[in-house]
Amino acid sequence: MTYKLRENTAIIRDAVAQIFEEVDPPMTVRQMFYALETRGLVPKTENGYRATDRHLLKMRRTGILPYSYIADNTRWMRKPNTYNNLEAFLAESQASYRRALWHGQGCYIEIWIEKDALAGVFYDITGRFDVPLMVTRGYSSETFLYTAAQQIKERSPTDAVYIYYFGDHDPSGKNISETVERRLSEFGAVFEFNQVAVLPEQIERWNLPTRPTKKTDTRAKSFKGDSVELDAIPVNELRNLINDCIWGHVDQEVMRNTLKIEAAERATLAAVRKNLVLVPDSEEAAP
Repeated sequence: MTYKLRENTAIIRDAVAQIFEEVDPPMTVRQMFYALETRGLVPKTENGYRATDRHLLKMRRTGILPYSYIADNTRWMRKPNTYNNLEAFLAESQASYRRALWHGQGCYIEIWIEKDALAGVFYDITGRFDVPLMVTRGYSSETFLYTAAQQIKERSPTDAVYIYYFGDHDPSGKNISETVERRLSEFGAVFEFNQVAVLPEQIERWNLPTRPTKKTDTRAKSFKGDSVELDAIPVNELRNLINDCIWGHVDQEVMRNTLKIEAAERATLAAVRKNLVLVPDSEEAAP
């Protein structure tokens, strides 16, 4: 029994390593669970998920897997930015300065997702392209939806607004996307709403793993078939979907010009740093 357990551990660890050769990190634990489940290495049960979690934890603690490979966006630290001196502030400003990529593009895009745990995977792409990532965490609060609608209304009236939604294929997931679209409209926002995932044709195309639909869900009466989580979509396919939503609206000439101006403005910040006269630290405050 001990030998079989160790042999199974080695097989799963090899599979995890192979998956990360095929897919750029990070991934969530649940995404890895589905990747292992489709390979027949863990059962499609909560026990299978917990086993995946244990293996990934041990692999990180023993140094086999970098901690950065597993995404967890459900916990974060809140702290204001502070600096040792003005030069440190300018150095960070120079490194982090970005010009608004969508200025002059004639459109505005938001990516909405149902699950907070996947935010890290999405933000790798949305952050790079200056696209807002909106996380509903299940059903959004009235305040969140109202604020989101006001931000859309504050856009230039000449900008076409597109919202792309990613959520689970289950009774609640379907109702969440419908609620988001309806409430934003009721708050006066004008936009084009697109459900990107999970769609029935994607389930068939990628042979996505399913789970029984919860009969206790009050919305299950009008829902047909099994349920599929957003996490079940292979990571590379999910990233392709996000990229397609964004690139379909990019005027590449405008973006090239924006990036050129951004580089020049970074150079200006570098010149300011070079000519900066620092006030030396003092043990006593000036009178």
